[in-house]
Amino acid sequence: MTGKMQKSSLRKYKGKNVLIVGLGKSGTAAFDLMALSGAHIAVYDAKDIEWEDPKFFKKIKEVGARVFFNGAAVPDEPWDYMVMSPGVSPQLPLVQAGLAKGARMTGDLQLAYEIAQGPFVAITGTNGKTTTTTLTGEMYRKAALDSKVTGNIGTAVISSVLDARPDCVFVTEVSSFQLETCTSFRPDVSAILNITPDHLDRHGTLEEYAKMKGKVFARQTEEDYLVYNADDELTAKVAAKAKARKMPFSRLTELKQGAFARDGRMIIKTPKGKVIDLAGVDELLIPGAHNLENALAASAIAWSGGVDPVYISQALTTFKGVAHRLEPAGTIDGVRFVNDSKGTNPEASQKAIDATAPNILLIAGGYDKHSDFHGFIRGFGGKVSQLILLGATAAQIKREAEEEGFTNIYMVEEMGEAVRLGFELAGPGDTVLLSPACASWGMYTCFEERGEHFKKCVAELKGKKG
Repeated sequence: MTGKMQKSSLRKYKGKNVLIVGLGKSGTAAFDLMALSGAHIAVYDAKDIEWEDPKFFKKIKEVGARVFFNGAAVPDEPWDYMVMSPGVSPQLPLVQAGLAKGARMTGDLQLAYEIAQGPFVAITGTNGKTTTTTLTGEMYRKAALDSKVTGNIGTAVISSVLDARPDCVFVTEVSSFQLETCTSFRPDVSAILNITPDHLDRHGTLEEYAKMKGKVFARQTEEDYLVYNADDELTAKVAAKAKARKMPFSRLTELKQGAFARDGRMIIKTPKGKVIDLAGVDELLIPGAHNLENALAASAIAWSGGVDPVYISQALTTFKGVAHRLEPAGTIDGVRFVNDSKGTNPEASQKAIDATAPNILLIAGGYDKHSDFHGFIRGFGGKVSQLILLGATAAQIKREAEEEGFTNIYMVEEMGEAVRLGFELAGPGDTVLLSPACASWGMYTCFEERGEHFKKCVAELKGKKG
């Protein structure tokens, strides 16, 4: 991987009027970047950052940035750039007003790409991004290649770029929200893991959501690689439009080239026909058919990025998974607790159910992303015995579950109550599974916070039982 060394510096932002919209992790990183550039900065956030993060607010004052907190009205003036946090919709009235006056919209991924010297590996999809990105990063680490796992996975991509060496590879988890504001982003290797209905509250239709996912390869050329899921019809249809060299992966079918499973082995078949045996499927330490797909995807991505198959194999047989994705959270009197807070849509939670043995007491519900839960309920397949619901979608899930004939339903107000009730209803050998099928927003700031709270509630319950 060589990277694209023609990227611009920060000079183009010097003296420009820049409005940063949203001050989460990516917004604060964007602020640091714009402060370095010499831009005239204003910041907007619906919360009061002065009280929530006084240390950062002090930094804002030192730079002399104007602040508009608690949803305060932003002056109707021209902005050269509007830097969007991924969680903020471009349909926000103040954003639309800025665009109408000629502002250029950008985001953290685009900004990071503009200043980074090293190449990008960009991994997107509805489900499996975090596991695949982390496993891919582990393959680079095993190979002792200078790399950083970054993006929509914990560390803001701008923060990773600012302190990286010139040849660093950025193994990046990329969301549809981040891709929405990209104008020149071109990764050396891109990947689309799958596309199923999600974030329809933001994108409106599945077609528009798929279009945003396709932006990951939109500017790639024949010099670059696209890895995609050949088993997913919509993903394959979107990938067919790419100019990049294609490396599909498949859990179900032997491919002419790409990564696939054959006779219990994980295989890569190169475009020149060479067959590379990586590892046995049973050597994977992460459970479930979906994780076999993630492993095949990571293998294809790492191979496309030039990682020696020896190190791909080593990572496949030693990787133990990521936090908040089918993460054991403890056992009390024979009842297992499993944290799958990363299950932020019905499809992701369905995979968690498929990978978990019966009898499951499922804790679900959260932020409303306009999902339909009928198919999710039908997918229980007799494995879920009780459904414990909380959050904004609780009533909707209850209604749709009852329409599907599932009636063992309990409504609770908060996580501690859900954990206690799950334990009371469970018996030895049962599993209390947190896999919400919904985003965490509203009750929590992120799925990590939700998962940590679940684990804390389990630990507190264990302490009382002890």
